[in-house]
Amino acid sequence: MNNDLFRPAIAELIGTFTLVFVGGAAVASGQGVVAAALAHGLILVGIIFVYGHLSGAHVNPAVTAGLLVGKQITVERAIYYWIAQFVGAIIAAFILNIIVPDGAKLGQTVGSLTAGSVWSAALFEAIMTFFLVSAVYQAAVYGKVGNLAALAIGLTLAGSILAGGTYTGASLNPARTLGPELIAGDFSYFIPYMIGIFGGGIVAGLLHTIVLPDKTPTKSS
Repeated sequence: MNNDLFRPAIAELIGTFTLVFVGGAAVASGQGVVAAALAHGLILVGIIFVYGHLSGAHVNPAVTAGLLVGKQITVERAIYYWIAQFVGAIIAAFILNIIVPDGAKLGQTVGSLTAGSVWSAALFEAIMTFFLVSAVYQAAVYGKVGNLAALAIGLTLAGSILAGGTYTGASLNPARTLGPELIAGDFSYFIPYMIGIFGGGIVAGLLHTIVLPDKTPTKSS
């Protein structure tokens, strides 16, 4: 095991666990899309502040994929992160299901489009994930908002959930979808959501690397 990647991977596992547990619990509470948006957005801000220095606080396989295609991380690091993220999400959903009856089922990332128009839901997810990974690139990778990067990313997630939560559950995160989905035993929307979410992240990564890269001149020493 690569010790240089073990600690960041653990940070990704804990961070993703935190996001999925808090987000899933908020959705399962039945308080509505506003509560879900605030819970996900606020906890993501906290996660980035707490774990950002250890791993970059991706806590999202689509973010990792977007950074991988933009050559911001190595394939080895991406694999470590993906494993940690999915494991963290599954553990979170499992524990939530123990604490709250049917917590995983109630906390699934589904909405009015999921059952009848799943590919429309997937396209919606792709667009919202594009927004999120775009925020990660410009705010965090390129550092355009300084210490406010966590807030910019968290607000982007919260805003996306406010817009799409009713329609798709506004996952924007393959781990956030898979954890509750696996524990609930409902894979009816798995493939479309994975294609949409990963696709949105990858397109954002390519766009912000090729078309909208950071053009800040490098200071001479």
